[in-house]
Amino acid sequence: MEIIISNSSDKPIYEQICAQVKNQIMNGTLSAGEALPSMRALAKDLHISVITVQRAYEDLTRDGFIETVSGKGSFVAAPNKELIQEEQLRVAEELLQKVAEIGRAHGISYEQMTNILKLFYEE
Repeated sequence: MEIIISNSSDKPIYEQICAQVKNQIMNGTLSAGEALPSMRALAKDLHISVITVQRAYEDLTRDGFIETVSGKGSFVAAPNKELIQEEQLRVAEELLQKVAEIGRAHGISYEQMTNILKLFYEE
């Protein structure tokens, strides 16, 4: 599992870890049942606090992306299509919000933006 931490990012480190693990699960890089590195091992590899990794793993568990088994470690959870679709919808909403901000800032009409989205969506 490859995680890249950016110290110049606005996002806290635990959120960067969560986002990258979620992305790797959703794109199939990490498969259901696959073991994740232990919290200590990942913290050591990334040169960060174990508490930071713990927070990321707790968030991933809460969101249903990983399962933690006492004494055995953390594993990628079985795929939940509804959960994955909801996560993808959240990502799309963030991107569309940026698109709307660009459109408003540069005087691009709603109709023009709608036509562009429709064109891309129908490809």
